[in-house]
Amino acid sequence: MFTSFSSGRNLMAGALMSILLSSKAIAQAKQTTNVNQLWAGYFNQTRFSSKWGVWTDAHLRTKEDFFSGFSQAIIRVGLTYYLTDDAKLTVGYAYINHFPAENHKNISQPEHRPWQQIQWHTRFPKLRLMQWFRLEERFRRKILNDNELAEGYNFNFKLRYNFFAQIPLSKRRFQPKTLSLVVNDEVHVNFGKQIVNNYFDQNRFFVGFNYHINKHDNFQFGYMNVFQQLAAGNRYRSTQVARLFYFHNLDLRKQ
Repeated sequence: MFTSFSSGRNLMAGALMSILLSSKAIAQAKQTTNVNQLWAGYFNQTRFSSKWGVWTDAHLRTKEDFFSGFSQAIIRVGLTYYLTDDAKLTVGYAYINHFPAENHKNISQPEHRPWQQIQWHTRFPKLRLMQWFRLEERFRRKILNDNELAEGYNFNFKLRYNFFAQIPLSKRRFQPKTLSLVVNDEVHVNFGKQIVNNYFDQNRFFVGFNYHINKHDNFQFGYMNVFQQLAAGNRYRSTQVARLFYFHNLDLRKQ
């Protein structure tokens, strides 16, 4: 009896030790890199008629230490069809120039990215919400020998869901020269034949303020954390971002 109890206790101790060692090995296998960046962006949505408009946005992002080097430059354009005043469909194209942060320091890596999106707004007296689903087809130029571009492109799909909430901080809600609190989260998911380890791509969580300059222009500033799983699967990047966005909305319809 005592021998059986002792054997069971030894088995439990061995199993517990195995679990602890496995957990330690998994923790060690996961490598997380921390960087600090500055993201500056300009957004324009111009409406020409009751049904049609255009979308334009441009971005410049630093590489590390907020002001050291560049990681990406982006220009994105699209044609928008208005289902209603608060719901719209957009199809477009984006060109992204990557300046890889690790091994490929002397390479400018181009990416072509067609995209399709449905976006809708929900408005309350003390709250404004915006959501979108965006599908992107990513054609990123291949890299050879860590220091030169290769022929051809890697391809995958990316699905993005964006949730944006805005809460006024003054009695003059959402009026010119007032501030609003902004909370924003966006999830990115990869899929396609070339995606093996990182179906989850990244999560972007932002909290900050929106300054309503006038009826058309808004300046948004605050802090964002980007948590990204890299292609290797066990490597992650946590980016602390100072985000500065300018929004310019125009309505050219005849009143």
